[in-house]
Amino acid sequence: MRAIWTGAITFGLVNVPVKVYSATEDHDVPLHQVHDADGGRIRYQRRCEIDGKVIPYEHIAKAYDDGERTVILTPEDLASLPAERSREITVVEFVPNEQLDPIMFDRSYYLEPDSKSLKAYALLRKTLEDEDRTAIVEFALRQKTRLGALRVRGNVLVLQTLLWNDEIRAADFPALDSDPRISDRELQLSAALMESFAGDFEPDKFTDEYQVELRKLIDAKLEEGESVDTAATFGEEAEQKKGGGEVIDLMEALQRSVERSRSTRSGGDEAADEKNSSSRSGSAKPAAAKSTAKKPAAKPAAKKTAKKPA
Repeated sequence: MRAIWTGAITFGLVNVPVKVYSATEDHDVPLHQVHDADGGRIRYQRRCEIDGKVIPYEHIAKAYDDGERTVILTPEDLASLPAERSREITVVEFVPNEQLDPIMFDRSYYLEPDSKSLKAYALLRKTLEDEDRTAIVEFALRQKTRLGALRVRGNVLVLQTLLWNDEIRAADFPALDSDPRISDRELQLSAALMESFAGDFEPDKFTDEYQVELRKLIDAKLEEGESVDTAATFGEEAEQKKGGGEVIDLMEALQRSVERSRSTRSGGDEAADEKNSSSRSGSAKPAAAKSTAKKPAAKPAAKKTAKKPA
């Protein structure tokens, strides 16, 4: 990994030099746009709408437009801001871990300790872990002042950028103002259904099926040529179901879901019982064979019926 930022965590008189690395990456298959007729790559040009010229990147600046006037901000203007010049991750306060709402989390970064600050890094990590607290920090990254949460993950400090409070929308839905009546029976069925799906979260059990199928499609095209029979490659499972589902009563849906979950779990036991029962009743097989052997005797009757129309 390559460090994207270098600075120091500061709180009080304590200074912990660190390097910042992106903790996540995009696993999507990279796609680009082409002309469907000849496969030519589609390119976008940075063209000025006034003089019509293609502008090189070094002459492109950011600007703010209020509808009547445009204020141009050069890279030098942005670099002159005090927050952008700062290389510190400043701790504002330490808060209990449970007070952070996951909706605020944005991007995650690993913090590597500088070789000269191993003890200070370990001390901060150990203190956060023992006290069950998260450090709320402020720092500047990529021309933005950011709010962050500094917490422990295993043996590494993780910095997660947080959305500012005014960036989180309020859930203002009229339907939430109503208070539907929920019966005790519905709660019991809902709890039973939830229990049937209960388990421990294991991230490696989940796979991005779309990207897997996309990669299979690309590999098939590379192997077979310009076109490929999608149904033959992926089977009938690749077909999308059309139309919406049937709207059913909530109680009925809960009851049926619980019953289905129970029957699925007990299916293995029932199959074993049936197998044992069959082995115990092995003497029934000859009787079945005799019954089968008697069937040919019915053929003459069938011929007699067929001669009646004549």
